[in-house]
Amino acid sequence: MAHIQQSTRVPALWPVAYGPHRPRSLRLLARYLLRARAFVRELALADHVPYGGY
Repeated sequence: MAHIQQSTRVPALWPVAYGPHRPRSLRLLARYLLRARAFVRELALADHVPYGGY
C-alpha cells in the first residue's frame, strides 16, 4: 500500500485568504482558489493510488 505524505508547505495564497487587513472579496477569492488547488491536487494524486483513491 502506497503512503502519500501530506504537504507541509504553506501556499502563497494562505496569508491573503486568512490574514487580516484584506478586503472581504479578496479573502473569499483566495479561499476559493485554495480549495480549487487542493481539489485538483487530490484529483491528480488519486490517479497514483490503488483503486482510484476514492
